[in-house]
Amino acid sequence: MSAALRALRIGRVLLRYRLDELLAGTPAERWLRLMRPFVPRASREIAALPPGARLRLALEELGPIFVKFGQILSTRRDLVPPPVAEELALLQDRVAPFDGEDARAIVERALGRDIDVAFARFDTRPLASASIAQVHAAALHGPDGAPGREVVVKVLRPGVEARIAADIALLRRVAALVARTHPNADKIRPREIVAEIETTLAAELDLQREGANASVLRRNWSGSAELYVPEVIWSHTAERALTLERVRGIPSDDIAALDAAGIDRRALAARGVRVFYAQVFRDNFFHADAHAGNIWVDPDPARARDPRFIALDFGIVGQLSRQDQYYLAENFMAIFNRDYRRIAELHVEAGWMPAHIRIDELEAAARAVCEPYFTRPLSEISLAEVLGKLFRTAQRYELTLQPQLILLQKTLLSIEGLGRLLDPRIDIWAVARPVLEDILRERYSPRRLAGEFRRRLPELATHAPEMPALVHAWLKQQVEGRHELRMRSQDLASLAAGVQALQRRVVAAILCVGLLIAASVLYALDAGGPALAGAPAAAWVAALAGLWAGLAAWPRRGR
Repeated sequence: MSAALRALRIGRVLLRYRLDELLAGTPAERWLRLMRPFVPRASREIAALPPGARLRLALEELGPIFVKFGQILSTRRDLVPPPVAEELALLQDRVAPFDGEDARAIVERALGRDIDVAFARFDTRPLASASIAQVHAAALHGPDGAPGREVVVKVLRPGVEARIAADIALLRRVAALVARTHPNADKIRPREIVAEIETTLAAELDLQREGANASVLRRNWSGSAELYVPEVIWSHTAERALTLERVRGIPSDDIAALDAAGIDRRALAARGVRVFYAQVFRDNFFHADAHAGNIWVDPDPARARDPRFIALDFGIVGQLSRQDQYYLAENFMAIFNRDYRRIAELHVEAGWMPAHIRIDELEAAARAVCEPYFTRPLSEISLAEVLGKLFRTAQRYELTLQPQLILLQKTLLSIEGLGRLLDPRIDIWAVARPVLEDILRERYSPRRLAGEFRRRLPELATHAPEMPALVHAWLKQQVEGRHELRMRSQDLASLAAGVQALQRRVVAAILCVGLLIAASVLYALDAGGPALAGAPAAAWVAALAGLWAGLAAWPRRGR
């Protein structure tokens, strides 16, 4: 289908669902006006629907690729209004399956061998079908030639890459047109939306990458009684075909089936919250598409009182930078403690907000968002909702957020919704707080920090011989007055009056680094002499002196 015909069909659907208002004020609106006489008027039922619902129905009519676009957009609540995002989150991959013989041929090409050689059995009738891939039951060869281990094979749809590339190219042209002509283009950010869709789809089109995600998640939860991740069969996996062990379970939103199986739903709800926080703050690797279709419950009767989740579909996972992970955890703890000043300070320290923002104004905004929630019982408070409102409020103060933070907030919203579906009386805060406190206590414990320091000791020891020469050269420049500090930024120019204080802090910082390196070398080489807690006393003296110098070098607020 040519781009022109595809654009014509999109225009007809936009008109049928009265979505031409999205392009008001652009040249596209004129073309749509010319098409309007040839397109049936929207029914009264459609016209009465809100814009988000009409957009959802239009995407469903445009086909599976546009359904996927809508699903991705539903995760970007910073780019689309919340009511629209909530409607798009209702999109489901109800897609007709493609021919099983075609799937068989794709698997053979992907694995480089006949299907009968790769599998003892391959069912050409799919178990499930979605917009990008479908899933088939199969079995590996057993030791005696009979069918052995049961598996499922996920197969990309034929020609899906070409269709996605064509639609993305068309969307890029539309985005460029909207960016040039729409009066609110800076708020809509059409190019950013298309780029986000393209990045996410590129990841989902590589099933080997999805297999790697599953493998990491399985390793993180190996031996766990809380979450099971199916094993990836790497010998039968490629970019267009992914083979996993077959698992069976109950969809986590099927309350009737869970009750029939005798599952303890209260324990299951609390476990879901704990698993999510552990994925984010312990592992820094979380399942970011955690709707009920991808999260099952183990039906084993032996686990009814101690239920276990089963994770599926690993195309979308999330990770945070170490800095964002720390500041997000601290934000959660500040929310738990109602410390609005700390919330404001953390947003600036994290770099999410520009440094010129007044802390007291941001503190007042955080208080205005959070205080109404604390009038409710804690069991009715949604941490995801509070966090989302904080982000949206902070956007008025030039908030800059990574997409992964929005992805995390959307996933947290899904987890809390699932928790309340399983147990309407669950107190999310009471479950989450001790988990988060334990993880933070372990992550930033002296033992963990000492282990991290010991891991980096070879790197420090490698650079230690260079430090005396560098310190000597720098001090010589200071004494001879040859040191020049050139600052071009207007922000840095304001520091000129504090150059002397800056120099003192730099000297203290250099002493801090040198003394800490000396302490690490003394500890590593076991310098002998008196010892304290298994370390030489000389190493303790050097470390304490280094910490004192570090405190002297630490910037003070207001300087």
